[in-house]
Amino acid sequence: MTELVFAGPSGVAILCAYAVVMLLIGWYAGRGGSTGTARGYFTAGGGLGMVTLFFTLYATQYSGNSVVGYPPQAYRSGFLWWQSVPFMIAVIAVYLLFAPRLYVVAKQRGFVTPTDFVRDRFGSTKLSLLTVALMLWGLGNYVLEQLVAMGHGIAGLTGETIPYEVGVIGFIVIMLVYSWTGGMRAVAMTDVLQGIAMLVGIGALLTGVVTLTGGLGTLTTYLTETSPELVGVPGTTDAVNWLAMIVMIGFGAAVYPHAIQRVYSARSERTLKRSLALMAWMPLATTGVVFVVGIAGLQLFPGLDTGASEQLVGLIANEVAAQNTVFYLLMILLFGGVVCAIVSTADSAVLAFSSIVAGDLYGRHVAPGATDRRKVLVGKLVGVAMVFGLLAIAWNPPGTLFSIFVLKFELIVQLAPVFILGLYWRRMAPGPTFWGMLAGAVVAGGATLLDLGPFGGVPAGLVGLAANVVICVVGSMAVTRTPRTQRMGAVI
Repeated sequence: MTELVFAGPSGVAILCAYAVVMLLIGWYAGRGGSTGTARGYFTAGGGLGMVTLFFTLYATQYSGNSVVGYPPQAYRSGFLWWQSVPFMIAVIAVYLLFAPRLYVVAKQRGFVTPTDFVRDRFGSTKLSLLTVALMLWGLGNYVLEQLVAMGHGIAGLTGETIPYEVGVIGFIVIMLVYSWTGGMRAVAMTDVLQGIAMLVGIGALLTGVVTLTGGLGTLTTYLTETSPELVGVPGTTDAVNWLAMIVMIGFGAAVYPHAIQRVYSARSERTLKRSLALMAWMPLATTGVVFVVGIAGLQLFPGLDTGASEQLVGLIANEVAAQNTVFYLLMILLFGGVVCAIVSTADSAVLAFSSIVAGDLYGRHVAPGATDRRKVLVGKLVGVAMVFGLLAIAWNPPGTLFSIFVLKFELIVQLAPVFILGLYWRRMAPGPTFWGMLAGAVVAGGATLLDLGPFGGVPAGLVGLAANVVICVVGSMAVTRTPRTQRMGAVI
């Protein structure tokens, strides 16, 4: 294997340079005092333009798991993992289904937290609290995923010069500092930085991989001869699982709490639609590329076990960088972009977590009369506490990045009916919606705890979602619409 070109002082210098840039962005975004209000801090005052909104949506959808975790999954699964491209396309389709309509309602009502819509639409405290619980679970899991990806990414790309634990702690501190200073505006601006770096970097990585393997045709021939099981037609169970994952991730990723908060942050409905139109090209430009990178790893680094394959991106990036100076410089860009992508995705989830605790729990149930400045401070402190609490788990991660990713979706996808059906169906009632969401969460969570499923290829989260929708729809059809439902139906 080629000596790791990012090992030693050069890798440390690259990380320090990106860290300084992110800190400067946080300082710049926090000038002028616009982050003193909850709306200003958590949604940038609803003023994000098209470019910034596009990149912050991009960072939300393509997390550290996408760049660091997906190639190892392709390495282990083969061509079956091409499903990662259509399920990212499905996310955009679901966004287009409900996000523009949600934006209009949010603008009219002045929503700040994702739960504000649920409370305003249904007027149910218990439904709002259940929504909060599922969102906090999903966000906590999401941040954990990014912490693990952060450690693997930094360790792999520096050849363990910066150990897993040191990388996690160092960039947690950087993230908390600039998020504290600049809120959503700082998060979105760092997303622009990491998005540009990552897109250019993964394009160069693909070019380098094609050069190293002798071309896609040579790579396919190699796999056909050495690992035919990885390029064959999937069986019935795998095919069902493919379709099920497309549905579950399509709906689940689109209702990420931090994704919904970005919908609130758009400057206008036109800005939101234009950003989503650009997002439609990203599945091929991102997940399609990292899929090829993962498949190429089978030729470049055959025989890696599960643990070693988790650092596949770092190994390949260093092989590409060793070819010539141009590739070396481009891999530096990728190196920093990957780390920034992971950090920027984590900060988005921390910000959403903070807003929900500050606005939906503290501001409504603990201190209803609290000022905006007080709620922002509470949100910041809760975010810090949450990150360091999860750090203890990230120290000894419970599984591969992909397994953490799926565990998150089992419960977060149960939020889809309340947002999507709630926007379009006037007869949807709070009681059945609550029981449907609860039943879906119990089915999905219970199956996960008992290590049950998938069921004929269908993950437990999708089985729970089916139960959720049936209870919600049948129950709502059986009850008379309340005056609250009628009034909100007229608005939306």
